[in-house]
Amino acid sequence: MASVPATRSKLPVPLLVAAIVVVVALIAAGVYFSRPPRSTPAAVTASAEAKAYLPNLQLSDVSMKATENFMKQQVVEIEGKIANNGPRPLESVQVYCLFSGVDGREVYRERVFIVPPKGSPLKPGEGRNFRLAFDSLPDSWNQALPRIVIAQITFAR
Repeated sequence: MASVPATRSKLPVPLLVAAIVVVVALIAAGVYFSRPPRSTPAAVTASAEAKAYLPNLQLSDVSMKATENFMKQQVVEIEGKIANNGPRPLESVQVYCLFSGVDGREVYRERVFIVPPKGSPLKPGEGRNFRLAFDSLPDSWNQALPRIVIAQITFAR
């Protein structure tokens, strides 16, 4: 007696693989878009009180030099002075150092303390030296002194 081959309904393998890829992509997209947005330091705005106090801060004697660290890497150091010419003591001051390329566009940005919060407050009428070290600047940097912009002021209590 001749046997009749049983017919099974099979999905073609490429169609099955494509369906799995689509399902995985949809799950990944759902996870990605359901995450809360990250806030960047640049998005934080200074308080009106801090903005009003900016004219009381003075940066002076800012200079730049390159040195080599113990790992034979080039370290760019920016040194200068900050003076508090206003009536309030400052717990901390942060600045953005904005490094530009040869075309003038910003190629690197770093936010650093010039008056760290763990030290003593910068009192009214007082000045203080600061030193900032950078060891990971991009090759596209134009080797010029970066723009230094006050990012945040925290008043002492």
